[in-house]
Amino acid sequence: MASEKLDFSKIPKFYVYVFLSLRDGRFYVGFTANLQKRIRQHARGEVMATRYRRPLLLVHYEYFIDKADAKAREVFLKSGFGRGELRKSLKRTLSRYLP
Repeated sequence: MASEKLDFSKIPKFYVYVFLSLRDGRFYVGFTANLQKRIRQHARGEVMATRYRRPLLLVHYEYFIDKADAKAREVFLKSGFGRGELRKSLKRTLSRYLP
């Protein structure tokens, strides 16, 4: 195995991302396989869930190679405990961008 070359282009990529709405101060947690494309969609107002919550600030994202792991993390971050964890870990960011 040490002599085999690892082809990184074949490793799956899944992302869990967190936007902060600068309009209402709430988080939006999402999941995607193409983070850059998804950010553009949110920024253009193409995502109904965030269209009226713009402007949005990407404050956190995580990368996974297993889809089930990424989905489980998304579910956790959408829970009360997960949002609490986000508020704790992003305390300085929130104090900078929210009144």
